[in-house]
Amino acid sequence: RLRNAPVTVRFVTNTTKESKRDLLERLTGLGFDIAEHEIFTSLTAARNLLEQQQVRPLLLVDDKALPDFTGIGTDNPNAVVVGLAPEHFHYEMMNRAFR
Repeated sequence: RLRNAPVTVRFVTNTTKESKRDLLERLTGLGFDIAEHEIFTSLTAARNLLEQQQVRPLLLVDDKALPDFTGIGTDNPNAVVVGLAPEHFHYEMMNRAFR
């Protein structure tokens, strides 16, 4: 019914563990009729903020989430994006983030 109604449909999630593309593949595999532009994640919000503020982040996110940041400059970071990425939470990375 939503597809036939005069409303915009969005699928919203707070996941930071996977890219929008991976999420799309998983949802379509479950039978959802969904397009990538209809998915809005916390990574989408983070990317939008990075672009608006024109900052260069240190990305402390799972490797599967990195495709959502393609094209974002990360040289000489002046911001930190933190997602669910336990493999990246170690002394060296945390020290980089705090610096």
